[in-house]
Amino acid sequence: MSNVMILGSGGFGTSLAVLLHKHGYHVTLWSAFQSEIDQIRKHGENQKLLPGIPVDPSIQLTTDISVVKEADMIIFAVPSFAVREVARKTKGLIDSNIVLVNVGKGFEESTQKRLSVVIKEEFPQNPVVVLSGPSHAEEIARGVPTTVVATCEDRKAAELVQDMLMNATLRVYVNNDMIGVELGGALKNIIAVCAGICDGMELGDNSKAALMTRGIAEISRLGVAMGAKVETFAGLTGIGDLIVTCTSMHSRNRRAGIYIGQGMSAQQAIKRVGMTVEGCIACKAAYALAHQYRVDMPIVTELYQVLYENKDIQTALNDLMDRPKRHEDERIWLLSK
Repeated sequence: MSNVMILGSGGFGTSLAVLLHKHGYHVTLWSAFQSEIDQIRKHGENQKLLPGIPVDPSIQLTTDISVVKEADMIIFAVPSFAVREVARKTKGLIDSNIVLVNVGKGFEESTQKRLSVVIKEEFPQNPVVVLSGPSHAEEIARGVPTTVVATCEDRKAAELVQDMLMNATLRVYVNNDMIGVELGGALKNIIAVCAGICDGMELGDNSKAALMTRGIAEISRLGVAMGAKVETFAGLTGIGDLIVTCTSMHSRNRRAGIYIGQGMSAQQAIKRVGMTVEGCIACKAAYALAHQYRVDMPIVTELYQVLYENKDIQTALNDLMDRPKRHEDERIWLLSK
């Protein structure tokens, strides 16, 4: 395998292009927007999202999606709302033996479907691998030691991605819990928005620790109800991704939350961030899924009401703290109900 096409020239797509080029692959980086391609060509870097990281001139930059037919592997690195649209643009151009990799974290907003399911619906014959974990694009591109997980129903496809990406600064583990890996990556963005709100309200370390801990409990509850393994949420794509997204200023979800905590509306905060805030989209999906699977997700519920029902953040905090007492061990709680 030598030709890799990356669909999406955002931060993560560009960082993977830089990484794979350094390791001898012929890389094509596609964008739906000519202006993005022109800016990278002009400055020799993705100045908006990865300033200071050179994009080698030999990396092919294009807006012609038909080039996908020349690729040996295709990586989807587009926002959740664009996954199906981009997949449909490539239908009829991709052989059924080509491995498709998704690095986006979120849900299709209109259906609450995991992104791998969306891609699989468009390409039922192709293996779909999900790459996820605590992995800021800014640090991958700079060669900061990073660990991620590759998961697929076809183990050989996951191992192929593992072999392709493993290097001295990026360690890739294989995991067979596709549902858990995807849900961890999508749902932690919701908790990261809440972590930012904590910071914006200057609540302190105790509050954020409580939020993250109870947040992973909510994520695990929904995940298990949807068929995931509970232990996945103690790994890289659960607590690992949660930690990095809730504590770093690289996280656009946390930044949006900070602005909300400082008094901005959700719309103002998203506009200020200037990029897709997946946690806000995922919150709507998680709220619907919690009702569908009859899972108690109080943090998700309160954030949903803040984002979409204009609930006051201090009231939301008070309502979380005033919930009925219960046991931390969920199994004891369920047995005693």
